[in-house]
Amino acid sequence: MSCETKEQITEAALELFSQNGFLGTSMSDIASKLKITKGALYKHYESKQQIFERIIERMAELDLERAKKYEMPDDKPGSSEEAYTHIPAEKICEYSIAQFRHWTEEKFSSQFRKMLTLEQFRSKEMSALYHNYLAAGPIEYMTEIFKRMTKSKPRARQLALEFYGPIFILYSIYDGEEENAKKSVFIQLEKHVKSFIGQLEKDRAEK
Repeated sequence: MSCETKEQITEAALELFSQNGFLGTSMSDIASKLKITKGALYKHYESKQQIFERIIERMAELDLERAKKYEMPDDKPGSSEEAYTHIPAEKICEYSIAQFRHWTEEKFSSQFRKMLTLEQFRSKEMSALYHNYLAAGPIEYMTEIFKRMTKSKPRARQLALEFYGPIFILYSIYDGEEENAKKSVFIQLEKHVKSFIGQLEKDRAEK
């Protein structure tokens, strides 16, 4: 069984899921997009759910690669507390901007985000994934990072909300902009991240 063929199926399916929703896409639709028969499709994946499970695996792989690249702790259960300690402010800046690019410019993860946005009110599973990847999950992740800086979980959570709230809004602004105006969103993002981290570092230095 060709791994390349399976990945082509996964990518084609996700593109359809991001346009029509998971529930609005059939195996026939996927086969038609790939210009293959349903029988050929079923030789690689037994069901639409199995394709979806591979998409989740691929997202986890991308997350791990990005965390390693930017020397940030992963967000999986069991990550050691030490992993969140002494993270330089510039690393937080770089990683936050990379995360935004991941969710907006990278085709696979951008389509995954759009699929979850479409499906979050139709499925408990999709709703949970949406919150884990794009809402509560990032807040919890940043809370752990800021907790090491502030030594206070309530303060850290407030900082996480103040930091991530504008980033979350910028996703919607990015999606609504014309292609030639999307760069301005990154300028806003970079200003926000650098200003926030700079103020946080200043506050820490004054204590």
